[in-house]
Amino acid sequence: MATIAVLPGDGIGPEVTREAVKVLRATAGRFHLTLAFQEAPLGGGAYDVAGTPLPDQTLAVCRQADAILFGAVGGPRWDTLPRKVRPEQGILALRKAFDLYANLRPAKLFPALTDASTLKREVIEGVDILVVRELTGGLYFGQPKGIQTGPEGERGVDTLIYTRPEIERIAKVAFEAAERRRKHLTSVDKANVLASSELWRRIVTEVGMAFPGVRLDHLYVDNACMQLVRQPKAFDVVVAENTFGDILSDEAAMLTGSIGLLPSASLGNGVGLYEPIHGSAPDIAGQDTANPIAAILSGAMLLEYSLKAGTAAAAIESAVSRVLDKGYRTPDIQQPGTQIVGTRRMGDLIAEAVRAGSGS
Repeated sequence: MATIAVLPGDGIGPEVTREAVKVLRATAGRFHLTLAFQEAPLGGGAYDVAGTPLPDQTLAVCRQADAILFGAVGGPRWDTLPRKVRPEQGILALRKAFDLYANLRPAKLFPALTDASTLKREVIEGVDILVVRELTGGLYFGQPKGIQTGPEGERGVDTLIYTRPEIERIAKVAFEAAERRRKHLTSVDKANVLASSELWRRIVTEVGMAFPGVRLDHLYVDNACMQLVRQPKAFDVVVAENTFGDILSDEAAMLTGSIGLLPSASLGNGVGLYEPIHGSAPDIAGQDTANPIAAILSGAMLLEYSLKAGTAAAAIESAVSRVLDKGYRTPDIQQPGTQIVGTRRMGDLIAEAVRAGSGS
């Protein structure tokens, strides 16, 4: 039996996570998997009841689990809290606790959604990109950090630090991913300005010597952003430090039609964490309009990477594709002639498609 810690979080997190669990249950039934789900609080809701965005109880649940399924955290009601107890600190602390240093964010266009993107069909048709983002270093974690007051008034300080071991291990993950795909890796940095990027580029190149079958190229981050919308099909695997990877993967999300479609896996030396890359979207929370597909596909990644159930994961991806082919859409991806459904209904349709198999 595999135990999955479920951390719904805030905003639309509980809504989309509920549908992901629904689809995982349907998949478990079809493929004779035994899954147990244990829910725990994280983020703003956790702060409201426990005074911390990552309660000890939640951390304990995660330590006993085989994988973690996470929704989203944050919202305006917690924006005025001291930084150290804001909802986002909960997920950052969880990543640190489990040394989740590699974030895998696939951006693959479903054929049925080719016209849902803001880019031309001929530009995005066939796009299939994997962004590998370093997740536990860089500006988000470097010290010193904070808002300081001095003789000249206030100043904000963030520190960008990367060490050789941090760069080597994320580069290795990216090269290994490229080996399994189309054998092309693009490393993104700002080596013409940043010392950390200069080190990044040199070490990534060194690691690449052990992967002679993978073609490596380097792009400055500003050029990478431009090329991602100019010729996205030129990319296979992209590796970047924490901040650049965050920005690039959100940009890549829009190639597919909506940020509500993209899942992610955060991997390291312990239990893996799986989450949609969209935020908590508090403006639509509770309205049954959020797109659950990213959360559902995160469940598929959980099956593939943590439970080694690749066939079951593929069945979820196939089910999503078939439901979209039939014209069902949530509001964020609606198109003329399609049928708009809510969060729950989309989850029901995908779960039904999983149970029915390829003949649905």
